[in-house]
Amino acid sequence: MTRVTTRKGKTIDEVWSGTWVADRLGVSLQEGPEPGGPRLDELLGLALRRNPKRAHLLVSQVLGKHVPQSPAVVYAAGYGLGERVRALLGDAAAASAVVLGYAETATGLGHCVADGLGVAPYLHSTRRPVPGVAPAGGFEEAHSHATSHLLLPEDPKLLAGSGPLVLVDDEFSTGNTVLNTIRDLHARHPRGHYVVVALVDMRSPSDRARLTAFAAELGARVDLVALASGTVSLPEGVLAKGQALVARYEAQGPAAPASAFASGAPQAGPQPTTPLALDWPAGVPDGGRHGFTPAHRARLEAALPHLARQLGAALGAEPGRVLVLGNEELMYAPLRLAKALEESGTAAEVRFSTTTRSPVLAVDDPGYAIRTRLVFPAHDAPADGPGDRYAYNVHSTAGAGFDTVVAVVDSAGDTPELRTGLLAALAPYTGRVLPVVIPAYVPDVHDVHDVHDVPDVPDRLEPIMTEPLRGPAFSSYAPEDVGWLLQDFSDVELEAPTEEREEAIQAGGAHYAESLPVEYQPSPRYQELYQSALTASAARIARAVGTVTETVLAERSPSPVLVSLARAGTPVGVLMRRWARARHGLDLPHYAVSIVRGRGIDANALRWLADHHDPADIVFVDGWTGKGAITRELREALAEFEGFNPEIVVLADPGSCVETYGTREDFLIPSACLNSTVSGLVSRTVLRSDLVGPADFHGAKFYRELAGADVSVDFVDTVAARFDEVADAVADEVKELLAADRTPTWVGWAAVERISEEYGIHDVNLVKPGVGETTRVLLRRVPWKILAQRGAGADLDHVRLLAEQRGVPVEEVDGLPYTCVGLIHPHFTRGATGADGKAVASK
Repeated sequence: MTRVTTRKGKTIDEVWSGTWVADRLGVSLQEGPEPGGPRLDELLGLALRRNPKRAHLLVSQVLGKHVPQSPAVVYAAGYGLGERVRALLGDAAAASAVVLGYAETATGLGHCVADGLGVAPYLHSTRRPVPGVAPAGGFEEAHSHATSHLLLPEDPKLLAGSGPLVLVDDEFSTGNTVLNTIRDLHARHPRGHYVVVALVDMRSPSDRARLTAFAAELGARVDLVALASGTVSLPEGVLAKGQALVARYEAQGPAAPASAFASGAPQAGPQPTTPLALDWPAGVPDGGRHGFTPAHRARLEAALPHLARQLGAALGAEPGRVLVLGNEELMYAPLRLAKALEESGTAAEVRFSTTTRSPVLAVDDPGYAIRTRLVFPAHDAPADGPGDRYAYNVHSTAGAGFDTVVAVVDSAGDTPELRTGLLAALAPYTGRVLPVVIPAYVPDVHDVHDVHDVPDVPDRLEPIMTEPLRGPAFSSYAPEDVGWLLQDFSDVELEAPTEEREEAIQAGGAHYAESLPVEYQPSPRYQELYQSALTASAARIARAVGTVTETVLAERSPSPVLVSLARAGTPVGVLMRRWARARHGLDLPHYAVSIVRGRGIDANALRWLADHHDPADIVFVDGWTGKGAITRELREALAEFEGFNPEIVVLADPGSCVETYGTREDFLIPSACLNSTVSGLVSRTVLRSDLVGPADFHGAKFYRELAGADVSVDFVDTVAARFDEVADAVADEVKELLAADRTPTWVGWAAVERISEEYGIHDVNLVKPGVGETTRVLLRRVPWKILAQRGAGADLDHVRLLAEQRGVPVEEVDGLPYTCVGLIHPHFTRGATGADGKAVASK
């Protein structure tokens, strides 16, 4: 039971809106150790949704999204959090802070926090791209129904300062979204202090430890401010039980309203009236998707009394119980209108909530947080296409329906579909529907481009394509060998000198995936080494290809869809496809996708794959493991995507990071010796916000001009020619592997951490273990030194040659689990030179 105080001051007992779920699934809320704040059952109810990871949904009672609430209560929750942030930062730091809220749920909450902070400009992420406005950043929220977030400030300098960044979300559950945001923005504009703000902090102990470790790795302070904290207790088997409940209730159809207007049943309803165009103050944005400054805030505050009078006049003398209903991201302006109307005393009672993209099960029970649900089509031509939208508890609030619903939209959403969709859906359940329109704010795109200094981008870069790129138009592989789920950036200038890239990456001003290194052109001597290595190791590679392919066919799927991680994984994917065809007559689909350390896998590519194949058949392929960073990246990126197996398979696993591999020996894979000329003439992948939009694949270049040096097909043909001679050895090896304990030991990661400390680097990202990764360091980065296993033989001939050419010392050591390790100096500066006059790292 929850104690509730009515408007007249009477205290009553009310059934907790999480009781229904708690009784059926055994879910409970455990209070955190912090005293003095509101109880979790005062802030949260429970509902159910169809989700492969988490069936239950925490439903906020004070957010103003799913549950209609007094606008004064909604505003006070966010404003009070802002005051606490100001006290935490102090006046001087608060003056340089910027507040960033998350679309769609926390856009209004973030505004309120910024109001409480008093002097901070505000920006919220958005899912609505604006033609001509270049994003200043972006990130993925993989568990959401619409995952891609854009940052579109009118003044990009808003995110370029060094003051504290305050990130606001309604609920802090795992921290993944916040970590993704900080990674993205810190790579562009590093700062020393981040503050995460949420209504409730529901992280597990492991999630809390992860944030602490992340802050330490970043070298920045990360604080958290919340109204309440705790955890959700979930009994064993709760996910399956929850999914079964959802399926059963969905089969019964949508919940009928507990009490609709007047008679308690749907009425024919009045037709919506002509939209009311408010006298919105000129120059004040309708929301915060392009930025909201203290000056905007002051002008809005001055205009609110007039806006409330205008709205009150349109409602008439006795509007009764009024619901002001915002629209998805448009939360703050409707909230402030609702609060001003509430304070004016025009209506008997005012409540506020907002429509949403998120589908939630409705159950007509007082102990369930989502009593009723209205479903209607999107009406603002969303960039991600048409789809259903929802309004919850609109016709079931405290046992009485609303007499009037004020539906607030911006002018972009004032469409015929609004009238036939949302307004028509509301009409049967209320005495009156009053649409209110606020002018949609669009920034001056000319100013935006001037500030961004956006490079020329070919007009042909279109949103997400329906078919993958294939050779010979893109890559030198045969079209059936691989389809690239990428954009073609061949005509975009992306290359930068290695030394400039290294300096920018280590200074935090750039991410490695935002530019490309100049493609290494091998000398005749180096090409001879490559050919010798290929001749010597072709059978060894063929055996590893056979072993990993047969293991996949035996354990993962009889008809796998190979998805290689471009570009190092792609030659391996082509070879695995060749083995399956040669030995079993299988014609396996093979695609290449982009994954970027620190930013995850291409989410649009995953959506394409899920639309065209069963996710259970997808097998992610890479060339080798180093310390396992990409292995972890893939696992984290896929945690919230339904149906995909996040366990990667590799040709070589010297770091002992995966269960499915061809070998765990650290030997020379000749495809690691070269770059694009052994990988279909395709560059490494590119992810940059001015080139890759929310509906786009990541990009890459096709180096057609290097065709004369291309050995991609020759490499595959040479290895495939040895398949028959290794077939018996593969069969024996697979039999042993299938019976063996292949649990990863992560011995490589431990070695990397030890080396990082022993050599004073203190950054595992600058330690590149294994022959393949060491080769990459020498080809694409600015190496400091190479550690080689004492007595290592021909597998390191090419490494020694590259090190000699770049003036990099090779140090023989004992006790390495790898054949070699490449080190990048943590304090790189240009100016120091090696024996050949090329720049090297220096302190």
